[in-house]
Amino acid sequence: MQIFSMDGSQVRGASHVTSVSRNFKLLWALKALCAFSLSVCASQLWAQSASAPVRILVGAPAGGTTDTMARSLAQALSQQWSRVVLVENRTGAGGNVAAEAVARSAPDGLTLLMSFTSHAINASLYPHLPFDPIKDFTPITMVSTSPSILVAHPSLAANTLPELIALAKAQPGKLNFAIGALGSSLHLAGDAFKLKAGVSIVNVPYRGTAPAIQDVLAGQVELMFANVGNAQQYLSAGKLKALGVTSPKRLASFPQVPSIAETLPGFESSAWFGLFGPAKISPELLVRLESGARAAIQTPDVRQRIEAEGASAVANTSVEFAKFLEADIARWREVVKFSGAKPE
Repeated sequence: MQIFSMDGSQVRGASHVTSVSRNFKLLWALKALCAFSLSVCASQLWAQSASAPVRILVGAPAGGTTDTMARSLAQALSQQWSRVVLVENRTGAGGNVAAEAVARSAPDGLTLLMSFTSHAINASLYPHLPFDPIKDFTPITMVSTSPSILVAHPSLAANTLPELIALAKAQPGKLNFAIGALGSSLHLAGDAFKLKAGVSIVNVPYRGTAPAIQDVLAGQVELMFANVGNAQQYLSAGKLKALGVTSPKRLASFPQVPSIAETLPGFESSAWFGLFGPAKISPELLVRLESGARAAIQTPDVRQRIEAEGASAVANTSVEFAKFLEADIARWREVVKFSGAKPE
C-alpha cells in the first residue's frame, strides 16, 4: 500500500504509520507506568519516612482561630500518624502566601495547608492568583465551621432584624458596619446581608477585628458581624446586643437569637477551616491523610478546642469537601462582585 500527498507525491508507507501508532501507544503506556510508580513511591515514602516531619502551613498569624485549630489538630495528628507534625505560619495576601507554597510542594503528604474561607473568597477577590484554588490542591477534610453573629451597640434603635432592615431602608447610608479585614468572611457576610436585604449600610474598615469591635463597643460604629467566640463575652455582659446568627438554624449557645435566614430565607455565611494537600496526591496516600485527619478531629481534646473557638467540628470526606469548595467559590463570586472589594 502506498500513500500520496495532496500534490500526488508519494509519502511514507503504511508500515511507517503503523510504527508511529505503536510508538504513541508505547509512550502513553510509559506515562501511565510512571504515574503509577510515582503514586506508589509517594505512598511508600510516607510509610518509610516516619522520621520526616509533616508541616502544616497556616496563612494567618499565630494566636488566631486558624492557627489555634491547626496547632490542636497537629498535636492529635502526631499521635494518629506516629510522627512529628509542625505548624508553620506564613502570613500575607489573605492566606495566598501559604497556599502558593503548598501548591508548589511535592505531593508526598509532608507539606499540608490549613486554610479557611478566604481560600474560596480569594478566587474572586484576586484577579491573578499564582495558583488555581481547585486544580492545584487536594482537599483532605473540612475541620470545622464557625457561624458569625450580627451584633450592635445597645443604643441602636432596632432590636430585631426586621426593625434593622426597616431602619436601614428609612435612613440609607446612615448606619455603619465595622469591618475587621477587607475581603474576609466577616466583611462579605455584611455585604451578603446588604445584597439580600436590599439596604445601604456603609462599611468602615479597620486593621483587625480587635479595633473594629472596640469601636462598636464604644458606639462609634453601630453594627458588626463578629465571630461568636469573640462576641460572646460582650453579649453576656450586655455591652452588645445580638440581632441574628449566620447559620441556617439557631445556635445551641444562643437559642434566643434568630438565624438571619428566618428573616431573609436562604441567607447563610459561615466561616470554615479545612486541611489541604498539593495536587496529585496518590489515592493510597490520600486515604492515609484523610482517615488520620478525620480521626484526629473527632478526639475529645480537638473537639473541645474547636468548640472553645465558637465553631463546630466537621471531619467530612475528601470528596464531600471538594464538592463543598467548588460550590463555595461560586457562592462568594456574586457577593465579591457586589461588594466591589479589592485586595489590600
